[in-house]
Amino acid sequence: MNPIVVMHDFFVDRIVKLDSKEQFFDALTEKARFGGGSIRGVHTVDTKGGNAVNVAYCLANLGMNVVLFTVADEIGSSILKQTFSKFGEKVSLQITNGKHGCTTSFEFRDEQKSKINVMVSDIGDNVLFGPDRITSDDHRKMLKNADGVAVLNWGSNIRGAQLAEHVFKNSPRALHFIDPADIETRRQDFKESLRDIADIVDALSINENECNSLAKATGLESVLMMTGEQSVDTIKNAAKMLSAEMGISIDLHTRRGAAWSNGKETVFAHAIKVEPKTMTGAGDSWDAADIIGYLAGFDALERLTFSNACASLYVRNPNMQPPTMREIFDILQRITF
Repeated sequence: MNPIVVMHDFFVDRIVKLDSKEQFFDALTEKARFGGGSIRGVHTVDTKGGNAVNVAYCLANLGMNVVLFTVADEIGSSILKQTFSKFGEKVSLQITNGKHGCTTSFEFRDEQKSKINVMVSDIGDNVLFGPDRITSDDHRKMLKNADGVAVLNWGSNIRGAQLAEHVFKNSPRALHFIDPADIETRRQDFKESLRDIADIVDALSINENECNSLAKATGLESVLMMTGEQSVDTIKNAAKMLSAEMGISIDLHTRRGAAWSNGKETVFAHAIKVEPKTMTGAGDSWDAADIIGYLAGFDALERLTFSNACASLYVRNPNMQPPTMREIFDILQRITF
């Protein structure tokens, strides 16, 4: 199999694990009342991050050949090289010099006792990652020979539209995959840009929040807004209506399950119930499996089920490690829907 090209964002993540947001706010208020000080005893985890880096790492862990385009300074480059060193020549790092991002992610349970994460980010030079960073003859050859090209975290990159158009047009035989991440503040821009390149995009992957943002941008919020626990019909309808509106096949992954639609047909696969140990990066593991499912020629139900299995193994792993291919097939043989 030829490489899967992934781009563009890299963040150094600090994950802060809390029982609840109220616990943290109360501690902040208490310390502020006394003029400041340290809040001790908080469980934190430092790790590599960024949608592109996480997807690339998961793809490599599943045995794929990967090319990762991203931006980092000297320290960040060292982190990336060490992180991906275990994969040897299966991963090619194409790092341009600049300021990588930094994120603090707060994980806690909401009012419905569901585990969620809220991220505070310094985007760094991820915000300006455009076609000018992928211009050499070697870069063009990598795109031309790729089996898949994934453009991730469009929401953090004001040049995301130009980047996607450039790399997709230069990879005519590849699967073209977009996961925009949080687009709420740029939802109208995303909708318009996506329509301009709809004919060269094979799959748009979104979660509930991104679905809501796109629904608002397309004027469908009155019928598509997702809040709380959604029904299967609600999820399927959202995927179908947005796909028809945008002219792009959509993969909508939620806590309840995942739906695919091309605007006419719709398929749903239930999520695999697990006790979550981490949430940060769950969508990235789902995307990695989804990309593999497309390239492997799985039908929609097989692909969604495969992706749900991968994500379930990731979220139940306390060490934030993606699964291997063997682990995914093992769980698929055991689960009952």
